[in-house]
Amino acid sequence: MGNHETDKPAQAPAVVKAVKILDLLAQNPGRAKPLSDIARELGIAKSSTSNLCAALEEGNLVRKTGSGYLLGRRTVELGSSFLAGFDQVREFYRICEESEVLQNNLVQLAMLDGVRALYLAVYEGRERFPLSASVGDRYPASSTAVGTALLSELSPERVEDLYSDPAQMVTLTNRSTKDLKTLQKKLADTRSRGVALDDREVHLSVVGLAVLIPSTRNGEPSFAIGASLVHPYDSEEERSVVTAALREAAEKLKRPTLSSH
Repeated sequence: MGNHETDKPAQAPAVVKAVKILDLLAQNPGRAKPLSDIARELGIAKSSTSNLCAALEEGNLVRKTGSGYLLGRRTVELGSSFLAGFDQVREFYRICEESEVLQNNLVQLAMLDGVRALYLAVYEGRERFPLSASVGDRYPASSTAVGTALLSELSPERVEDLYSDPAQMVTLTNRSTKDLKTLQKKLADTRSRGVALDDREVHLSVVGLAVLIPSTRNGEPSFAIGASLVHPYDSEEERSVVTAALREAAEKLKRPTLSSH
């Protein structure tokens, strides 16, 4: 029998480091990161960092400015190509626009990215809203409604493994989920109710609701669709109406019809 470590496929160190550079730049979009800061934060020699950034710049994955490096235009092209691979992303906007309920709300479509909820699509409703979100934003899954919905699909053992490092439990308000025990209870409640709740965990004036859209195809991730309500003006009746609209949208997104139009 082979050794567990040696059975792992060999990784190309330069590629791994290049990915880390892209991830680092993505954490602060729009803010140039000096070469010395990249090298220090990633623990890579400055000369190696310079060579890697030059290669990434040649491929238009990063661009150099007077004060450092930013993500390049090719990351946008790659991201667009990634999103285009999911019918659900394209269908999402039509469903929101045609829903008498969702058309007035801030609605998000997300997938799980480790311990983060990655926003793939955002519909900004017709009513003004105190909180904004953008495609590509990554919020702590343990606090957001869409993240909670996505985590609820995982086994308690898998959730425990994801949060084996307490630092992964990022809090945004004093109401955010702070520990694994609380998270596991919240996920159990979510599985029981069939809807996830963010009770002012991301923003003290916002309540979030979300429903899971389980994967129906091999190799395709699960998604979650969520809506944000303004607190304290939300009511139990409004939550019920929005939850019903989200469930209806989730059913449609389980079997998107765009490709047959």
